[in-house]
Amino acid sequence: MPGPRLRPALDGIPTYKPGRAPTAPDGASAYKLSSNENPYPPLPGVLDATLAAAADLNRYPDLACSELTEELARRFEVPPGHIATGTGSVGVAQSLLQATAGPGDEVVYAWRSFEAYPIITRISGATAVQVPLTAGEEHDLDAMAEAITGRTRLVFVCNPNNPTGTAVRRAELERFLDAVPSDVLVVLDEAYREFVRDEDVPDGVELYRDRPNVAVLRTFSKAYGLAGLRVGFAIAHEPVAAALRKTAVPFGVSRLAQDAAVASLRAEDALMTRVHALVAERGRVAGALAEQGWTVPDSQANFVWLRLGDRTSEFAEVCERAGVVVRPFPGEGVRVSIGESAGNDLFLQTAEVFRKGL
Repeated sequence: MPGPRLRPALDGIPTYKPGRAPTAPDGASAYKLSSNENPYPPLPGVLDATLAAAADLNRYPDLACSELTEELARRFEVPPGHIATGTGSVGVAQSLLQATAGPGDEVVYAWRSFEAYPIITRISGATAVQVPLTAGEEHDLDAMAEAITGRTRLVFVCNPNNPTGTAVRRAELERFLDAVPSDVLVVLDEAYREFVRDEDVPDGVELYRDRPNVAVLRTFSKAYGLAGLRVGFAIAHEPVAAALRKTAVPFGVSRLAQDAAVASLRAEDALMTRVHALVAERGRVAGALAEQGWTVPDSQANFVWLRLGDRTSEFAEVCERAGVVVRPFPGEGVRVSIGESAGNDLFLQTAEVFRKGL
């Protein structure tokens, strides 16, 4: 007896690979540096807000995320109607594809970039157009502009790029945006924006203001340390934001997530102190790797990237045996999150030993 008919578009879709739980030999400490998580626990006020919200778990959350929307509108000085929330920035990205692209349409993005892009593109039924990164691990915006056709509906620009950490700078991004047809939506995926320290890397919110075909994705999972609660948002002009609200999963953002996000925004000074510490640690790790002889792209995110080619899996296995889990992309390289100093030190020790054996 035949089973139910499933969409052919699902055939061959890659599976998203979460970071593995760390293990260590002989009971030693183990560290997970594979998921770009914030190693700090929630700020006390954020935890208090989340625990208070738990008292209402028998109730549905606010469908419109009204308080969070108002807080975001004040924070970014945009109309509330330009805000759309969802289950992490990847959930909002999937809604964007549902709103813009389907069978016969094309979605352009750099590769390697965020591994969810090919998954959500294929789910929508659209065709992925992957444009290789430059030799410097950066977006090739000229090639991406040339890849746009009459069938292109959406373009992702991951800035900073995941997993390489490199960022697109203002002049080249503005030139690219000016070249994109006005009926093609450009999504500036800025999940790691808070970690950017290069002043020439533009804030996408400023670019969106006078460009109706630009949307900006942000998340509370990274700098804000709420990865376990799944809340992200888009800032876009009203037609796009309204479409996102139509395609969002109803009640997808829990009351706990909403209240924690609001509390995080109100505790931003304390939170950014932690972010500054992570940025400083990023510089320390990158500098140590360079001294060991590694080529490390200039990361503007909370991770570093090592291109290892066919030795990628071997390196990841060596790290895991040492008690450090990194994120391998077989045949390409590894992404290593900036975590606790002790975990970073263990990774650096492992990397140094491996490097000497190359």
